[in-house]
Amino acid sequence: MIDVRLRAVLEADLPVFYEWRRDPEAVERSKLPPKDRDAFLTQWRTEVLPNSEGIVRAITADGVLAGNILSFPFNGRRCIGYWLDRAFWGRGVGTAALRLFLTEVDSARPIYAETDEGNAGSLRMLEKCGFARVGVEVDGDIRFIVLRLDD
Repeated sequence: MIDVRLRAVLEADLPVFYEWRRDPEAVERSKLPPKDRDAFLTQWRTEVLPNSEGIVRAITADGVLAGNILSFPFNGRRCIGYWLDRAFWGRGVGTAALRLFLTEVDSARPIYAETDEGNAGSLRMLEKCGFARVGVEVDGDIRFIVLRLDD
């Protein structure tokens, strides 16, 4: 069994996060286009990490940096987002991390998540953790499944 933990995000994690966001298969699954390195790092340093309304954690698996997970307000909703290094896909790391994270944000309900309708792994992970499909949002030719966790 893999030992999955959450910890604070360190400055040294940010360049690693950037490299993961450039992975072509991950970009295709998420439908989130990669950003320029400076724009990515600036966003994390000036918007993500200092956001007093957000919760941001690094995910480790057996002591190795494996991803990140965060909760943030967006369009009047409490939302979650996450990114997992491809080396950890399909190994239960994302599901374990999400379960841990949900205990940290236990009073913030409902919580929403969106994922591309073709991202079966992300949909499966969210549904395993109790999220239910509540709608679809369309952005151009991309369809995102909207999920909500009430309990």
